[in-house]
Amino acid sequence: MAPIVRDATPDDWPAVAALLAELGRPDVLGGPDEDASRELYLEYLERDDTEALVAVDSDSGAVIGFVDMEYRARLNFTTPQAWIPDLIVSEDARSRGAGAALLARCTELARVRNCWSLTLESANWRDRAHAFYRREGLEDLARSFSVGLSEAASNWPPKPR
Repeated sequence: MAPIVRDATPDDWPAVAALLAELGRPDVLGGPDEDASRELYLEYLERDDTEALVAVDSDSGAVIGFVDMEYRARLNFTTPQAWIPDLIVSEDARSRGAGAALLARCTELARVRNCWSLTLESANWRDRAHAFYRREGLEDLARSFSVGLSEAASNWPPKPR
């Protein structure tokens, strides 16, 4: 059965944090940064310029995917751009439609907000994800450059697995 996509809730925090760790973000569950990270997540859910969605396995009810999207102003565009900072489906649930369902819902929401484009970033070593994005109609248009500015970035970007 196809996964169910719904708005993320505060109760989804442990599953979302675990998925973000799987994506290569810091694993905060059970660590000293968990409370602060959970608070950031809860604040994100309340913002008017963001979306946070989960994909749920229709049989087990488990959260198997997560996406967050922000609506941001870009100079010389009169409507917002939809930007996806994170899109992750658990390794054991891939290729079953969760990623496509999350991306499709983001596209719908971006169109409702009259966004001029939907964009996302992906680590250069995520070849399987890149193939998925191309299959879903996204084009590889840019490069992303970054420099870490704090100790928190010491393991960023994550190393290829």
